[in-house]
Amino acid sequence: MSDKSNFKHQGSDNTAPYPVSRMAPAVTLTDMAREIEQADQQIQTHASAKLRIIADQIQALQAQAQQVLQQARNDQWLHRAKCNFKRLPGRIYHLYQKPEGDTYFSMLAAHEWGDEPPHTFLGSFRLEYDMSWTPAEQLAQRDDARTIIDKLLE
Repeated sequence: MSDKSNFKHQGSDNTAPYPVSRMAPAVTLTDMAREIEQADQQIQTHASAKLRIIADQIQALQAQAQQVLQQARNDQWLHRAKCNFKRLPGRIYHLYQKPEGDTYFSMLAAHEWGDEPPHTFLGSFRLEYDMSWTPAEQLAQRDDARTIIDKLLE
């Protein structure tokens, strides 16, 4: 005498390990294995795509870090140039190099020497309020960015 009710699924129909209706499609072990394999492939593809985005972000951050370090080296080099006057933020100074390699700042641009400066002219730079230096050819771009930031802060 065996009681068949011991083998009957007690939960909801969608959690049954076997079809509970004769209209339900037959689910075989190979069907389940195929579903698991497809799910694994989709999960791997999704994870790979997210990891690729993260890798791209890491590369972009590394490039930004290199730019920041290069800018810091340039700013340090410019701060080490000799200067016989007090440097004031917001002003433009002109960098020259003597034949022995020493660099110095002057308030006179190359054209103000009558196009014959006493030493090699290296460029003009504006000292910013954060003590960084902006090359004269990048002043408009920096000022435009500052204007946009000021508008955002209003």
